[in-house]
Amino acid sequence: MASMNNLIIPPPTTLGSPWTLSPLRTPSPSLLYTCIASLHRPEGQIHAVAVSKDLVFTGSDSCRIRAWRKPDCTERGCLKAGSGEVLSMLAHGDMLFSSHEDHKIRTWNISASDDFLSRRVSTLPKRRSSFPWFSRANNPNQQHKDCISCMAYYCEDGLLYTGSYDKTVKVWRVSDNRCIDSFVAHDDHVNAVVANQDDGCVFTCSSDGSIKIWRRVYKESYHTLTLTLRFQPSPVNALALSSCSDAGVLYSGSSDGVINFWEKEWMSYRFNHGGFLQGHRFAILCLTSVQRLIFSGSADATIRLWRREEGSCFHECLAVIDGCGGPVKCLAACLEMDKVNVKGYLVYSASLDKSFKVWRVKVLPEEINKAYLDDDNNSEHGSNTNGNRNSNLRIRERELYEMSPVLSPSWVEKRRQSSFSQ
Repeated sequence: MASMNNLIIPPPTTLGSPWTLSPLRTPSPSLLYTCIASLHRPEGQIHAVAVSKDLVFTGSDSCRIRAWRKPDCTERGCLKAGSGEVLSMLAHGDMLFSSHEDHKIRTWNISASDDFLSRRVSTLPKRRSSFPWFSRANNPNQQHKDCISCMAYYCEDGLLYTGSYDKTVKVWRVSDNRCIDSFVAHDDHVNAVVANQDDGCVFTCSSDGSIKIWRRVYKESYHTLTLTLRFQPSPVNALALSSCSDAGVLYSGSSDGVINFWEKEWMSYRFNHGGFLQGHRFAILCLTSVQRLIFSGSADATIRLWRREEGSCFHECLAVIDGCGGPVKCLAACLEMDKVNVKGYLVYSASLDKSFKVWRVKVLPEEINKAYLDDDNNSEHGSNTNGNRNSNLRIRERELYEMSPVLSPSWVEKRRQSSFSQ
């Protein structure tokens, strides 16, 4: 159990409500968010966050991986690797993969039962053979030479992809813990890797400013480069893949604060550049997606929530969350379910102020958004035709969400104002 020094539930805002209305109201639908948990630990920076079933995992400068219960972040236990700081993590089913300072990967079997259980299954690569010539012949170049910065998992074939600052990507077959392929992917650090579960394509991005698409050769273990997407000179720090029934969209976040996106052609399996999303003032450090929502974390200490319009390349920014105390380094998001119904979204963020926060997000019903837009239009034209209807909807909104319409101040704006006053 987390102590009160480590787990802080934020107090309600003004008027007794914890909910905050996003400052973006027009033309975007209003969105409510609240911080339901905030943790600050003295173990150093959090480098990785992973979500699996009922648990959330955080990896930091220490050699421990801490497990927290969703959504309130009650501490459930920790995994001890004894191999230096945890640099990246990935959760899939009952498996958790973690990379460490010794340039190796640990595989853990995890259980979300009442008594949290964990067991280290394997370490990749395997311990070297007593006969070096035999090891090289069977698994050449199997260990990364620099820190492992990112991981992705392809479910159908049970393949784990790891990207490293040594510019390479390695492919591990989890069933027998073997490295089946290793290739130089970029001219600089590999910062993110994503696997498309629909067709097995693998996307990588790098500090060299490029994004590359790789495909495994049919019935073979090696991979080949199929396409290079180079649309910005800035380093590309993060990738996210949104796969919905109507489209597949690849997003990339770069150091210039811009999010570029590419839409997949279902007939040709190519990705065409669809545009870019602007709003962050500093570098994009992390991206994640849930359905048609995109969450971006930035060095400007804000999290932005974007939504793609169904069947279109049009995106809108639904919210700017500025309650983080420093640059947002890690993000994870998932649906919050109540039995079979979707209640909203849970967003987990780690900042460079050594804090870890949990946000609950709710998008207001569409009719409420339309009422706001109608009210704004009527106000501009001096009409009160729909005044009563809009008033009733606002009352309903307060009843549903106990919302106080408090505009969230921008961390960046306060920072700029303070610099101007000096």
